[in-house]
Amino acid sequence: MFRFLPNVLLKQLYNRNSLRNTADGFSFSLKNRLADAKFTGLHRALIDGQEYSADLFSLETEEGNIVQVGVISEESPLAFPLRQSVRVRAKGAPLTEGTHSLEITLQTEPFGTLKLKVEDELQNQLPEPRTLTGIPRSAVHDFTVEVVKSRQQYLREFTGTTPNHLTHYSFEAEAVKGNCENFIGVAQVPIGLAGPLLVNGEHAQGEYLIPMATTEGTLVASYNRGMKLINKSGGVKCTVQDEGMQRAPVFQLADARAARDFVRWIEEHQAELRFEAEVTSDYAKLRYVDSYLNGRLAFLRFGYSTGDAAGQNMVSKATLAACTWILHQYEGIEHFYLESNMATDKKPSQINVLKTRGRRVTAEILIPRELLVRELQVEPETLDRHARIGHVGSWLAGTNNNGLHSVNGLAALFIATGQDVACLAESSAAITFSEITAEGALYASVTLPSLVVGTYGGGTGLPTQRECLELMDCYGTGKVNKLAEITAGVVAAGELSLAAAISSLDWVSSHEASRKFIS
Repeated sequence: MFRFLPNVLLKQLYNRNSLRNTADGFSFSLKNRLADAKFTGLHRALIDGQEYSADLFSLETEEGNIVQVGVISEESPLAFPLRQSVRVRAKGAPLTEGTHSLEITLQTEPFGTLKLKVEDELQNQLPEPRTLTGIPRSAVHDFTVEVVKSRQQYLREFTGTTPNHLTHYSFEAEAVKGNCENFIGVAQVPIGLAGPLLVNGEHAQGEYLIPMATTEGTLVASYNRGMKLINKSGGVKCTVQDEGMQRAPVFQLADARAARDFVRWIEEHQAELRFEAEVTSDYAKLRYVDSYLNGRLAFLRFGYSTGDAAGQNMVSKATLAACTWILHQYEGIEHFYLESNMATDKKPSQINVLKTRGRRVTAEILIPRELLVRELQVEPETLDRHARIGHVGSWLAGTNNNGLHSVNGLAALFIATGQDVACLAESSAAITFSEITAEGALYASVTLPSLVVGTYGGGTGLPTQRECLELMDCYGTGKVNKLAEITAGVVAAGELSLAAAISSLDWVSSHEASRKFIS
């Protein structure tokens, strides 16, 4: 079966600047950047238009195994996992200096026959500058004690420094495989404990101690103050309202009418797209495909549920499979890119505020007037007035939220629990609301419309981060909505505490008092 993949994606299989002469020919390398696959044979190889038979090629895996291409078949395939590389070695005359064209037609599973066409410049065999290639590494055993120590020694020699705390850690280096390359040590960020926080959620019910990783003095104390008041008010009510993780490919067609017709075709084939996407994962479920037209460009926004993982890589793989089917079925597509910047990964955006990215979760609190005055020395009317003025300031500034400092608590929790810290860009969006009830109490809510968190995968399994998740019973499958509810409650506590400090003119003095205590 021939399964069409656009050349812009196929070119990513080839490692640029890998073409070199060898003692008996030449070599280049390929890296799987698509999905787990298998080589099942070489159909054709043209180098500068000259055909080479399969018997002239061998493959060297990252483990150092040499496999003759001629013996690879559907019955005897060669595994080619995602993110792994192979060096392709060819016997023949050495290549001349300059740029060469390579046209390789591979037989694979599950992609069928792939035709890769690239041009690359022959590299000389002289060692590259030390600043570019000097960091010691092993393609197969990069996390052994010996390899890590060799990098640490290289660091000392190169910089003339003798780091101590940086290079000491309490777990096996193998634990960070898949999370960090060229590993040398750890950044030890102080973790303070806030709470307990009483959460009245649908998934999180009860009191939780909150680990907060930060270097900012007064942060933990401020959140702790807000949690104390929330507990005395009966807790924070938290609700997960929606979920979604997106990937947004773009297709270029001949003109605006062709783009319009393409979108109409997409709308008629949602079932097929769902099948192609979901077959790539046990957890990714395609919920919708939105379309946006601009001239002859058709932007599609695939939205998924992703189980307990944050899911960015999961939805990339699923969307690639769906788009591969589209490209094979629909004629007239001139160009295609898997991401158009409309998913807005790790960027604040209005579309994520409206459509949800990650989890949309709301935290609500109701604080009696006398309690607020006694504990925080501020009246509900003062807080509500300050909030309304803050809405105007946020609008004038063009911020992604009208709250005060949602990202403070989020960053501390993200670092402690192994979340993707760059996702703070979209996760920090916060919509606050307040009003005075007929009884004179303060009702306040904060909604996080694009909270990107996970309790499985990514950095959540690292030793320290897993322990922090386990403190809140939030590690593993079936726990992500619980973590989202607790996180929203923490943000609400921080908003309440800082709002009271600013409104009562206690903000600066609180910081100064904390600094004196610290010193």
